[in-house]
Amino acid sequence: MAKKFSFIGILSLVFAMFIWGSSFIALKSAMNDLSPFTVIFLRMLVASACFVYFIKDFIKYEFSKKDIKYILLLALFEPCLYFVFEAKALQLTSASQAGMITSLMPVITAMAAGYFLKEIITKQFILGSVIAMAGAIWLSLQATTTVSAPNPLLGNFFELLAMACAAGYTIVARYLSDRYSALFITAIQVFIGAIFFFPFFLYEYVTMDLNFTLNAILCTLYLGIVVTLLGYGLYNYALTKIEASKAAMFIYLIPIFTLILAAMILGEKLSIIELIACVTILSGVFISEVPYKKLKKYIKKNK
Repeated sequence: MAKKFSFIGILSLVFAMFIWGSSFIALKSAMNDLSPFTVIFLRMLVASACFVYFIKDFIKYEFSKKDIKYILLLALFEPCLYFVFEAKALQLTSASQAGMITSLMPVITAMAAGYFLKEIITKQFILGSVIAMAGAIWLSLQATTTVSAPNPLLGNFFELLAMACAAGYTIVARYLSDRYSALFITAIQVFIGAIFFFPFFLYEYVTMDLNFTLNAILCTLYLGIVVTLLGYGLYNYALTKIEASKAAMFIYLIPIFTLILAAMILGEKLSIIELIACVTILSGVFISEVPYKKLKKYIKKNK
C-alpha cells in the first residue's frame, strides 16, 4: 500500500540530508587539529557509548554463522574501509568536491545490484551513469590545488572508492535488514568500527603530535552523536512515513548542502566550470534514477 504525502516525513529527510552533508565539514574541520584516524576512532567511540543502553535488546537476536559473516562483511565495507578511504580523500581534496562525489553512490549501488542481485539495468540507466561519471572526472580534472586540497584528483578517487564501499554496504544491508533492525545494524557498525580503528588511533597517538582543541572535540562529538544517531534516526523515521524509493531521491540534497556549508564555514569556492561539472553529475544521476516513461506520463498529466 502506497504511503500518503507526509510533511513531517519530508522534513525529517531534509534534516537528515543536511546533517549528513555537514559531516564532511565537521570531519574536514576536526582533521585540521587531529589526525584522521584519531577523529574517526573517537567518532566511533562516542557513537558506541550512545548505543550501550540498547545492548540488552541486541543480545536477544539469534545469530547464524551465515549472518555473522554478513555482519562482518557489512562492517568491513562501512565503517572500516569506507572511512579509511574518506579520511584519505578529505586530506587531499576539498569537502565540497568530496560531497559532490557522493551523488554517484546510488549509481554505483545500482550497478552492484545489477551484477550481484541480477536487478535489471536499463539503457537509460547506462546513459545517465556515463554522464554522471564523465561529470565526476571533469570535476576532478578541473579542481585546483590548494593548501587544504593538495591533490584533489587523487582525493576524489579515494572518495569514489568510499562510495563503492557504501554500495557494497547497501547490498549486504538489504539481506540483513530482513532479520535485524536498523538500530542494531547501525550499532554493530560503530562497535566494530571502534575496535577496527583503535590500533590506528594508538599509532597516531604515539607517533604524532595531536592537538585536542575545543573545535576538534566539538566536531568529534557532533560526528558521533548528531551525524550517527540523529541523522540515521531521522532517516529511519522518515521511512515509516515515505516510500523507500522516494526517500532515496533525497540523497541528492547531500552534495548541495555540502557545497553551501563548505562555502559558508570553510570558505571553499567552486569555479564556474566546476559548478557546470557538478550540474553534469546531478543531471546524469537524475537521468539514471528517474524512469523516463513515468516522468513523461507525469509531465503530460500536470500540463
